Amino acid sequence: MYKIIQLIVFTYILQLLPVPVQAKITLSVLFTNNMVLQQKDNVPVWGSTSSGKDIRITTSWNNKVYTVKPGPDGKWKTTVSTPSYGGPYSMTFDDGEVLKLNNILIGEVWICSGQSNMEMPLAGWGKINNYKEEIAAASYPEIHLLQIQKNTSTTPLSEIKADGDGWQECTPSTISGFSSVAYFFAKNLFEAKHIPVGVIHTSWGGTIAEAWTSGAALKKMPEFLGEVERMENDKDFEKKETEKYNQEIAARNRTLDEKDPGLKTTSWASQAVDVSSWQTMSLPTLWEQAGLPDFDGMVWFRKKIMLPETWKGKSLTLNLGPIDDMDVTWFNGTVVGMTDGWERKRTYTIPGNLVKTGENIIAVRVLDGSGGGGIYGEPQKMFLQSNTGEKLELAGPWAYKVALTKEQLPAMPVQRVTGPNRPTVLYNAMIYPLIPYAIKGAIWYQGESNADRAYQYRELFPLMISDWRKNWGRGNFPFYFVQLANFMKPDQQPAESAWAELREAQKMTLSLPNTGMATAIDIGDENDIHPKNKQEVGRRLALIALANLYGENVAWSGPVYKSHKTEGNKIRLSFSHTDKGLRAKGSDTLKGFAIAGSDHKFYWATAAISGNEVVVSSPQVTDPVAVRYAWGNNPQANLCNAAGLPAPPFRTDDWQGITYGKK
Repeated sequence: MYKIIQLIVFTYILQLLPVPVQAKITLSVLFTNNMVLQQKDNVPVWGSTSSGKDIRITTSWNNKVYTVKPGPDGKWKTTVSTPSYGGPYSMTFDDGEVLKLNNILIGEVWICSGQSNMEMPLAGWGKINNYKEEIAAASYPEIHLLQIQKNTSTTPLSEIKADGDGWQECTPSTISGFSSVAYFFAKNLFEAKHIPVGVIHTSWGGTIAEAWTSGAALKKMPEFLGEVERMENDKDFEKKETEKYNQEIAARNRTLDEKDPGLKTTSWASQAVDVSSWQTMSLPTLWEQAGLPDFDGMVWFRKKIMLPETWKGKSLTLNLGPIDDMDVTWFNGTVVGMTDGWERKRTYTIPGNLVKTGENIIAVRVLDGSGGGGIYGEPQKMFLQSNTGEKLELAGPWAYKVALTKEQLPAMPVQRVTGPNRPTVLYNAMIYPLIPYAIKGAIWYQGESNADRAYQYRELFPLMISDWRKNWGRGNFPFYFVQLANFMKPDQQPAESAWAELREAQKMTLSLPNTGMATAIDIGDENDIHPKNKQEVGRRLALIALANLYGENVAWSGPVYKSHKTEGNKIRLSFSHTDKGLRAKGSDTLKGFAIAGSDHKFYWATAAISGNEVVVSSPQVTDPVAVRYAWGNNPQANLCNAAGLPAPPFRTDDWQGITYGKK
């Protein structure tokens, strides 16, 4: 009886205690602790509530209270005013339950987007120069980072996906996987102005510009109209095409296995195979840098490891880091994992029944279709680990053998309606949900994936910029972009170039107001589409902002071709942005100029600096009509100004309305 009375009393007391209730307010992932809000602005803020009550928003920088009524669906949106830069501050959202955000900075917010050269992180698959030192020094509590997750959608989404808990402070632990270009742009801005900077990184390697453009805008271009309308109206077609593509991929994988010499007779993954004739490569590394220059195709790697008696029969974890592009991995002749995606880390579980005392064999078949290839991450990320935490390091020498060249590989099926390379799908999922978050401007590094359609890019790229500006509703906000760097083998003689035409299309986009272009024609890499010197790329983008947006008296562009005139057998070129005179960077003579007569045949030319002009000639051309500079995939290019900034490539024939190349 006594116990029953105790229970009744206890139950009564519980009823008197306050019941914990979760906050009813839900905010966009754009609004988290550590966020950066645009200074001196009316900043949109939005979210939803399940309470049905008014939302009271209090901002600590001015102790002002804003009240907003949610709609019938619980969604709400308002604006809050921000002062000049500063912080940290806080914001509270109250609908009966209080949600508080801390460590908010007010400063400048930039969108950073594009393809892999924007995506390339400080460490990992795209290690920048001196990446360890740069990461160790990356302690900037007034630079905050927001990493948007990759996503696609055929229709505009209302919510964005972001990594982790949203905004993060820039520290050595948060910066290593973040965009190098975005970081160095922000770092240079902050060190020059000491204004907090927020960078929102939303990019995807290998993607086309039309994927980042809205359907409404793309309908203005006849070549995209049909596909956009089909995506909007024919969902069954998308489902059928996806199934067809998956079937084609499965058929290709079967053909790969049939062609692979490593899977015939004695498998190259087995312990019985003779590897005495195989070569050795120290991993991790891209194989182009370790004995297989300019190689695309299939390569097998093998490593013999010795395991102790205590590991026998125990499951293990195999970490290989990232592999470019696709791998199949065996342990003692049995497949333990396979992954497709150059940026994805490989972590596989080894079943205990495969683990033996003494000699064990790890074999990895790597398939790469373009660009860099191989097992390329960080040495400390390659290891075998026991269930007790003991590690066996795997970095170092591995045996390798080429199985198939690119020419021997079966053709890759075309992704018709899946993946990121479709009109509008990245805009819908990775740009549209950011709108109308208050931003200062955008930086952009893309174009490689549109290089075979440069004349189309003349219309598409400015269309995309205008589309973003229109939809954001913030006027002609600053939009700064990177011109493609030099890449591939240099031409022995002047030649037509798709990459040169794409650079030209980028340069022509400067006709839009409030745009700027960072030239990278001098800091590329013949063997790597992802050049390492992202520090200079970020610096050059920041120079554009400092000069044009913040009024700093700094040089921000290399010499830009302005006009020319013919003087007998020579052509004289004039330039803007000469900044205290022209220079031949790293040499006594100018390089990269070619000249042509009325036969339209270009010859390498002699070029001499004359004040702020350049005089170009060739003994092979007596009646010149056109000059080209740095016109090629990977041209010699050393014309710069006193600030060391390079001249963008150009051709006088196209600017005159006479195009000798193919349109």
